[in-house]
Amino acid sequence: MMAALMALNALAIDIMLPGLPQIGASLGVADENQHQFIVTSYVLGFGIAQLAYGPLSDRFGRKFPLIAGLAIYFVGALFCAIVPSFTMLLLVRFFQGLGAAATRVISVAVVRDLYGGRKMAEIMSLIMMVFMVIPIIAPTIGQTIMFAGEWHLIFFFLAGAGLINIFWVSFRLPETQHPEDVRPLTPKAIASSFYTVLSNRIAFFYTLATMFIMGCIFGFVTSAPQVFLSVFELGTLFPLAFAGIGVTMAFSSLMNSRIVGKLGMRKLSHGALIGFTTTTGLWLLIDLAFGGLMPFWLFYVMFLVAWFQFGWIAPNFNSLAMEPLGHVAGAASSLLGFATTAGSALLGSVIGLSFNGTTTPMITGFFCFAVLALGLTVIAEKGKLMQPHNPEV
Repeated sequence: MMAALMALNALAIDIMLPGLPQIGASLGVADENQHQFIVTSYVLGFGIAQLAYGPLSDRFGRKFPLIAGLAIYFVGALFCAIVPSFTMLLLVRFFQGLGAAATRVISVAVVRDLYGGRKMAEIMSLIMMVFMVIPIIAPTIGQTIMFAGEWHLIFFFLAGAGLINIFWVSFRLPETQHPEDVRPLTPKAIASSFYTVLSNRIAFFYTLATMFIMGCIFGFVTSAPQVFLSVFELGTLFPLAFAGIGVTMAFSSLMNSRIVGKLGMRKLSHGALIGFTTTTGLWLLIDLAFGGLMPFWLFYVMFLVAWFQFGWIAPNFNSLAMEPLGHVAGAASSLLGFATTAGSALLGSVIGLSFNGTTTPMITGFFCFAVLALGLTVIAEKGKLMQPHNPEV
């Protein structure tokens, strides 16, 4: 169920990638770079609202705020299908993102309610595996819907998916918050919860590191249509190329879930981050040697190598940031979610808006964000990487 909830958010982003040009043309948008705002506006709403859902779920439990968020998502999807202008579409997508934020915050809080340490990393890896499958199938679903009709049907499909999740959560999700962890919804209590999160060195710096790592994902998503369609001219093969990267990350997350219990989160994620940084640095050098237009096969091989390592970073970093904060899981999930969505979306938009007809801006962004994430991880661990703190982490 938690995987499905988080996948609902990924679906709202990736299903419309093949339709961005048609949506822009239908609503009179000439600049193709502005098509990215359909994704960015949703992600900004998704990120900002997470600051509210954490305290709400710490006060009222996980179930009620989650159902309320899903209802907002459902209504937002319906209105997206009937908006008359591009500006209105962006506003309603932002509103839809406000509702979707509940799926991210409360899903992670539910997992933290039930699990800790390496077990949480194992569960998060399985959730991430399902989450990564969505980019594999979502563009194909979007393309199929557009073959059957036009882009408006995409949003009706999202509304249907949201409605299904509303019923599933309503009838099948028990309340997972521990009674002793209920916190009052007062400014002082909220400030205290957020201070607890921000004053924890490990949680704070892992949150920032995760933000830069996830910035790579958002940079890829916003740039993918232009890179695959404009630079490499893949046409209808775009969903297949996109899916290959999703398959790689899903397989990597599955492997992580199988071995993290033996090796620990730090050994796996730190080693993968060093590898990711090295791979993207080499990739950038190759890209510059080709003037930003390397052969597609070489570009794609480097992409797969880098993104396989990504699958060992994201779920473990999420778990490492949440591990010390089980007693304020809602607030911790809020801040982690805000940084890794709103913050990452802004970072990703820098990559997307830097598109210049080559692959250089995207690869440069990957490398720079990886270097920054590595530096933040070193600070979090006081310079001692790949050292388990206890048998559970």
